[in-house]
Amino acid sequence: MPKKKKAEKPKKKQEDTKEEKLQETAEKKTETTKKSQKQEPDIGKNYIVFKRSDDKRSKWYVVHTYSGHETKVTETLRQRVKSMKLKDKIHELLVPTQERIKIQRGQKVRVKEKIFPGYLLVKLILDEDSWLAVRTTPGITGFVGIGNKPTPISQEEVRTIKKFTEMEAPKYKAAFSIGDPVKIIEGPFADFLGTVDSIDDAKGKVRVLVSIFGRETPVELDLLQVAQV
Repeated sequence: MPKKKKAEKPKKKQEDTKEEKLQETAEKKTETTKKSQKQEPDIGKNYIVFKRSDDKRSKWYVVHTYSGHETKVTETLRQRVKSMKLKDKIHELLVPTQERIKIQRGQKVRVKEKIFPGYLLVKLILDEDSWLAVRTTPGITGFVGIGNKPTPISQEEVRTIKKFTEMEAPKYKAAFSIGDPVKIIEGPFADFLGTVDSIDDAKGKVRVLVSIFGRETPVELDLLQVAQV
């Protein structure tokens, strides 16, 4: 009698596994494509990255802005770069800042202090389009350079500036200056009026000249113990 052929094992499980693997590969490809198309998120209001570029033509330039409007100007330029589709030419915007604690009315307030008021750093490939987009942005008064030609700053200078922004700044910043009248609000001299003689932001200390027994006497206090009059 002829031998019976062995029944073939069902391949459904193997086929299902193959399909799952193919589907998983397709999903990974789609996810990778989406990631590559997705714009890199803004790092912050004072440091915006459109594109990380190693192009040798892409250099850092310094531009003048209206003092006190650096962050607003940066946001306006960010919107212009997007609307004018210049992300391949204008790559990064940086307003160098340090975080400090400001003493205001006896309260601690965390603030971002601009290191170079009135200036904005822009990394770009300089051509007519990128120059025009930056130069005509409201709040920008011009590029820093020799004559009318924008002059790039060195990569070493940029690294130094970035490093400086990451350094620990003095812990406190007083809301008053030397010579200002102040009132002591805490301690044994509470309610005394005096004049600021010196300020030590790093230690959070202030020396105030107060009138005691008809004589000006220097008193060292914490910044939190003093308020503006």
